[in-house]
Amino acid sequence: MIDYSKYDTTPAVPEASSMIETFRAIGYSIEAAVADIIDNSISAGAKNIWVSFDWLGSQTWLSVKDDGCGMNNNELVQAMRPGSKNPLDDRSIKDLGRFGLGLKTASFSQCRKLSVISKKDNFKAVYWTWDLDFVNETGKWELIRYLPENKFGTEIDKLNSGTIVIWNDIDRLVKNFHSEDKKALEKFLLIMEQVKKHLAMVFHRFLENGKVKIYLQDRLVEAWNPFLIHESATQGFPDEPLQNGKVTVKGYVLPHRSKISEEKYKNAEGPKGWNEQQGFYIYRNERLLLAGDWLGLFRKEEHYKLARIQVDIPNSLDAEWQIDIKKSVARPPLVLRDQLKAYAGQIRNQAVEVYRHKGKSVRPLPGQKFVPLWIDHKRGDKWFYKINRENPIIEKIKKQASSDPDKAVELLIRFIEETIPTKSIYIKEASEEDALGKPFEGVDQEPIRKAMKQMYDKLIGEGKSDEKAKSIIFNIEPFNLFPHFFDFIT
Repeated sequence: MIDYSKYDTTPAVPEASSMIETFRAIGYSIEAAVADIIDNSISAGAKNIWVSFDWLGSQTWLSVKDDGCGMNNNELVQAMRPGSKNPLDDRSIKDLGRFGLGLKTASFSQCRKLSVISKKDNFKAVYWTWDLDFVNETGKWELIRYLPENKFGTEIDKLNSGTIVIWNDIDRLVKNFHSEDKKALEKFLLIMEQVKKHLAMVFHRFLENGKVKIYLQDRLVEAWNPFLIHESATQGFPDEPLQNGKVTVKGYVLPHRSKISEEKYKNAEGPKGWNEQQGFYIYRNERLLLAGDWLGLFRKEEHYKLARIQVDIPNSLDAEWQIDIKKSVARPPLVLRDQLKAYAGQIRNQAVEVYRHKGKSVRPLPGQKFVPLWIDHKRGDKWFYKINRENPIIEKIKKQASSDPDKAVELLIRFIEETIPTKSIYIKEASEEDALGKPFEGVDQEPIRKAMKQMYDKLIGEGKSDEKAKSIIFNIEPFNLFPHFFDFIT
């Protein structure tokens, strides 16, 4: 243990204007920033949360109001202090914060003036403002007692208790916009629609269980559940506890497009589209942190787009899972990676089956089994595809060959052409690089040599020169893959 009393010290207080501008560069999207503000409302016990804005061009403001427990003056000042919490402190299991930075960094990432007005039950409202221009001018970590509009004081008085967070001078979003600019308004409204979709996804479990209601411009935000749990064709897998039961994973394979309506299919693609939504969904205390990510364990592929896996962790594991300030990054500890990969492998395998077979719901009767025309199999470490000789179609063609061989051969070729397992081939190749074998790789190649020899003899018999005969054969697939046999056919 170091005896610090032996050493000289000197203050190294961060320069206010530089540090507060650094907070702006953490990298929040506006969707993540609004969600972070709402986290505070939920932690404060709010039952209703209202996200509102007023389009005024560059003067546009945005607010988040809640009916939570509210704060007195000392509590509000502490809440507005950067780093108001030690991330190592013990917290309530329901607490959605960690660093004590969310309110400030989320707000500063979007605006230059952050005002908060709050009211506890049976107390008068209190308010303070961070004005970044004031901090730059004075170089001091000081709040100012300023409220952008009296209307917010009237709004807070309508609640027994609650808090309103107000963003003004939203320079990252509406700087240089003019209120009469219709294109600017359309762009802004589109961004607000993205905010709504994000909130519907991030807080869907709170919305579904009735713990909270969220409104955007006084319109109720409907939950967006990524797992389509109410669809009969959705396949849910058993919960699996990990990390001594602290972590729970549950996999889902969503229905094939043919099994749900076009409207539901479109809605289920979420904010990013079907391919991007596949993967793990990491929740902490029912709040979604990370959506649609394979955590570096797999690549995103078209044929796995129906696989989605719910992972629940408590806030006591924040450090082990490396949860960041924005609550948009989660990295499982090394001890869990193999377990998560193994569990996800099962879900992905089933997702491929649903994708490949188009979600067919017709099942064989007891005692019956599916008879494929093509069979995939391995020789060594490579995959190959062959015609199933036991398929009834092949038996039919064999019988027909004795009476009408030309028609039988044509029928066989037609079935081969129409049923080539392209999806399976693509899946194998996409999942394992160089997974597919080449023709006659790893087996007796004598049939190829004999066929080449027979064709060579026939061409020579027709008067072709040695050079011409070999050129013709070399330009016929798959003979072109076996040039070494030319030394043995003359």
